Amino acid sequence: MKIVFTTVFLFFCLKLSAVAPHILLPKPAAEALVPQQDTSKTKAAKDSGKTAATAQKQDTIKVIAAINPSSDINQPASVSKTDSVVTTLRVVEPDKSKQNWFYTLPAVTFVNAVAPPVEAEAPEPVDNNPPIISMIQLDSLKNAVILEHIQEENLRKLILRNEQIKLARILQINNLDSLKLELKTATIDTLKGLLYSRIAQKYMDDDTLSEATKRLHAQNAAINYTLLAIHEYSLYNDSVGLRDSYTNLSKVYYAQRKYTEAKWFILQSNTLSRARKDTPNIISTLIKLAAIKSEIKDYTLAMGDLNEALQLSIDNHTPQTELEILKSYALLYSNMQDYPKEEMVLKKRDALLDSLHKAEEAELAKAAALKKKQDALNKKKQYLASLKKPSKTASPAKVASL
Repeated sequence: MKIVFTTVFLFFCLKLSAVAPHILLPKPAAEALVPQQDTSKTKAAKDSGKTAATAQKQDTIKVIAAINPSSDINQPASVSKTDSVVTTLRVVEPDKSKQNWFYTLPAVTFVNAVAPPVEAEAPEPVDNNPPIISMIQLDSLKNAVILEHIQEENLRKLILRNEQIKLARILQINNLDSLKLELKTATIDTLKGLLYSRIAQKYMDDDTLSEATKRLHAQNAAINYTLLAIHEYSLYNDSVGLRDSYTNLSKVYYAQRKYTEAKWFILQSNTLSRARKDTPNIISTLIKLAAIKSEIKDYTLAMGDLNEALQLSIDNHTPQTELEILKSYALLYSNMQDYPKEEMVLKKRDALLDSLHKAEEAELAKAAALKKKQDALNKKKQYLASLKKPSKTASPAKVASL
């Protein structure tokens, strides 16, 4: 019995010696390698180490082919995607030439990896507007647009009305301290330009002071506030405010005998007046420009400015302006020391002034006659109305009864 067990034990040791090299190989090769059909031969155990590398390459090719049989060998293995995990399935096909039953099952391994985040597609814009399906709906849309425009126009008129009320209130302020206090509390930028202009005008009214120091201080203050007003007006492209500010600056510089600055600013005012086709201000700026040119002895250009101003005055039938122009002609001839022409212009001015006085007297007489006639007509109407009224002392008529 001992001999039998010893023989079985030796046979089992030989069997283990044949299987041991396959266990030491890497996992893919160990799973693919299968011992020869004849286990009694030890030659397969010795040659297994040499064929390990070749078997590993063949097993890798079989794994790829088993994963995706229809694809090429060089393509990557198939991957099954889930929401957050990628699972890779590797299958090792057994070698059919090896008949050992415990090597016939394929080796399957699962490799898990985190799937990359998938960017969500941007949603398509949704048109919430109802489709236009009839002409009636189109007409209603047009009416809605018209109503919206009317509301905008009414709002604009309301804002303009409020600004006009505020402007009128500011124009009623005649005290310099009150104007400065109003400037500190002003919240609307469009009103600041008017406040600066009003303050500058107050200082300009004080530049006739007898004391030279106070007069110079008032003139400089007027210049500073006028420049601030120009800045505010330029922000809103207020051509009227800019024109008046340029005229005021020219007046102050003319009083300071700074004729270059005075000429430049009055030219700016004249340009804005021409752009607005404002004939009265065109004539006014031409008269001031002629006075400045007369002071710098540029008599020829001054005469041209006065000629243009006179023609505009005659064309627009403004005799009062024509009187002022004739006075400027007289001053120009006086500076030129052409006294006969000065006397002739003054006579023409006096004649025009007499005709204006006569026309004014005629208008007054006509108005007085019309008023007298209207009063007489009113008295006649009152007399006729009094005749139609019954007398208080008269008794009511008695009706006889039968």
